[in-house]
Amino acid sequence: MPISAPLPVHSARPKKRRGVSAWTATSRVLAALLAGYWVAWGSTAFLTLVLPMSRANRVTTASLLCFAVWTAAAMYAFAARSSWRAWWVLLLAGDIPYAIALIGGDWAMRP
Repeated sequence: MPISAPLPVHSARPKKRRGVSAWTATSRVLAALLAGYWVAWGSTAFLTLVLPMSRANRVTTASLLCFAVWTAAAMYAFAARSSWRAWWVLLLAGDIPYAIALIGGDWAMRP
């Protein structure tokens, strides 16, 4: 009967967990959804005012472009160095075009 090699002994140390915590992942998902929506909404309001087209075409074009903006914002939420940075950058990126749209409503392009 051949002698087999001894079985490997597993260490008592727990394995180090890889990846991010559940709270970080949840925060980034919420930033992608909520703050990304805010960026898309602010950019839609801004583009509706400044695009050089008739009103119906401006609204349609801005509404279609908002999906690309929301996608880019969602990708940034997961690419940011921290979830805190993802939140504040996206909220600021939505505030700026929305504020311009609120302030500059009188000088907007008209058909």
